[in-house]
Amino acid sequence: MTRPVGRLLVVLAGLLATLAVAGPSAAHVGGEQAGSDFDARVLATTPEVPGLTVRVLQFGDELELVNGTGTEVLVPGYDGEPYLRIGPDGVWRNANSPATYINLDRYAQVDLPAHAERGAEPDWQQVSTEPHYVWHDHRTHWMSENVLPPAVAADPTSEHTVFEWVVPLVHGDTDVEVSGVLTWSPPPAPWLVWPLYAALALLAAATGLLAHSARPLGALLPLGAAAALWHAGATPEPPVSIASHTGAVVSALLPALIAALVAGLGFRAARRGRGAMTGLFAVVLGWLLLVQGLPDVDVLWAANVLSSGPQLAARVAVALLLALGAGFVIGGIAAVRRFREVAPLDEASPGRPVPVG
Repeated sequence: MTRPVGRLLVVLAGLLATLAVAGPSAAHVGGEQAGSDFDARVLATTPEVPGLTVRVLQFGDELELVNGTGTEVLVPGYDGEPYLRIGPDGVWRNANSPATYINLDRYAQVDLPAHAERGAEPDWQQVSTEPHYVWHDHRTHWMSENVLPPAVAADPTSEHTVFEWVVPLVHGDTDVEVSGVLTWSPPPAPWLVWPLYAALALLAAATGLLAHSARPLGALLPLGAAAALWHAGATPEPPVSIASHTGAVVSALLPALIAALVAGLGFRAARRGRGAMTGLFAVVLGWLLLVQGLPDVDVLWAANVLSSGPQLAARVAVALLLALGAGFVIGGIAAVRRFREVAPLDEASPGRPVPVG
């Protein structure tokens, strides 16, 4: 191993150690799911209450309520019993509300304790000291596992409104209704998009496996960095109730920023004819892209994408992360093996990369 390559490995090890602090699970702030054929959204809050906001998370799996009014909000359970109190002193949950336990499972497959019944005296337990809360609510999503809604099953090639929903609230002495809708959309046709993904991965791998120099591989590296930066920039705003809001954003952006740095160094190495270094940078960049893309792989076969930008652009970005990521790892390893820097034969050809196989 040459001295420059050894130094490069030390630098790359430091970058990977820094990235490990964020971890792959932090690559996407939005949560567990990045794509779904279902989508729920809030249509109206009636009457509107300044300072009170409710939004849907995870395509309808969760609701987030932020109460900045200074007046407590009561969230009833499914039988009308008191379930949550969200106010200036924090969040209180009724341990005797059936909703407390039903909401622990996405399909409500739970056994209720004997004390959790309609009409039971509330047993309030504080679960947060902040005036906001995220909870799973069965009123906003489809409840039948592995069973499509009847209208969807009858015509899976068209968009459908599955149902309209209402979540009641009580703000002080005022009844408030949060109304919304759950929709279903057909996913992209696999025969149309998957050949494109495969072709992109093969192209990236071929630049290291077959090209006569490392320049084609280096030229592709900025495209991967651009996809990483766009993907990170379009990450949806994390829930207000997350433990460290700023930390979550930084953890989501960190892999993309490191990817941009590695891509820039790899592009520079390719321009200088440093084939082995270009290959090493490509391997590291490929891993960084996979770290960002794998948590969101479900967007490739889902109709709706969790993104603050255009749906198509979000799907293209993840496709680039995964296809280029895999291609860069393969092509980068090949480039390291095929190119080596040798001592210049004369002053006119310093550092010329030489294919070795």
